[in-house]
Amino acid sequence: MIFEFTSSFTFDFITDFSKKYNIPLMDNYLSIPASMGEGYVRKVEFGNDFRLLIHRYKLKEDLIIKRNPAVEPSDLLSIFFYNNEQPLDLVYNEEKPVKFSQKNESAIQVTTNDLSSVIRFPANTETHYAVIGITSSKAKSLLDIKNPNKVLQAITTRLASFLYFESMMPDVQQILKNIVAINMNDELSNFLVRIKLQELLYHLFHKLSKRENTSQKTVNNADAEKLVALRNLILSDLSQLPSLPELAVAAAMSETKLKQLFKQTFGDTIYNYYQKVRMEEAAFLLKQAGYSVSEVGYQLGFSNLSHFSRLFQRHYGYTPKKYATAG
Repeated sequence: MIFEFTSSFTFDFITDFSKKYNIPLMDNYLSIPASMGEGYVRKVEFGNDFRLLIHRYKLKEDLIIKRNPAVEPSDLLSIFFYNNEQPLDLVYNEEKPVKFSQKNESAIQVTTNDLSSVIRFPANTETHYAVIGITSSKAKSLLDIKNPNKVLQAITTRLASFLYFESMMPDVQQILKNIVAINMNDELSNFLVRIKLQELLYHLFHKLSKRENTSQKTVNNADAEKLVALRNLILSDLSQLPSLPELAVAAAMSETKLKQLFKQTFGDTIYNYYQKVRMEEAAFLLKQAGYSVSEVGYQLGFSNLSHFSRLFQRHYGYTPKKYATAG
């Protein structure tokens, strides 16, 4: 199944999805029919400038959602919370699958609506994600801070196109679960959802406020595709990080531009980002997959296991062996 739309201020995903697949829509709730799978899509609105869309389903066919860039300028932003427990490929085109994590596909993406995207949800896979649509002016009024850093300035003024990724924090995961569990038949349910959404945005904006306070470069569609493809390249083999010149060639960018845009988009340098994901994968292999310390170290490209242990301990506060056996 392919669902394609052009982003705009007035576009209503759930209404158009309902019409395209002839699924009844009642009170902003769409129940996936048994012929397609199971689950639902729900919308909660707080006005034109602030709304939530919740996707929770397992489909019998792949679902590809194509978002074309907005034609008319708008200050509407999209904040995606991907909270999947099972693998989920997120792609900016069909040839370049992008994994947010080797062990868990959860991530947060903040983007202006003039950037295109393609998201593929594989068949027979539990899909859990939420999208907040909010205008930059509404975000500014909610934040209500006098001296935001450059990242929050970009989000609340919408003077240029941007794309930001953040990891899914445990606090955010719990809030998302709490939102889904709210009884929407309660007459005060919208009030409670709004409170939870603001709590969700607090954690995200607080994380973004800690980023380096430097001028933000405009990110266009071509830049976004290259950055996400580059991240996929890095994650494809965590045993070795390609050299900066090799990465620059792969991204078709100068080394200077690549370093600036990667750090701006993902919140860290290429090397630090690589090491962080490398240690996350190590933790997963040790704890969940049951590999030995030496197996994990060699699998992730460490010829010196003492170096691996020191690096792991710097990230987690435990040696790999203690981490693996801790309760």
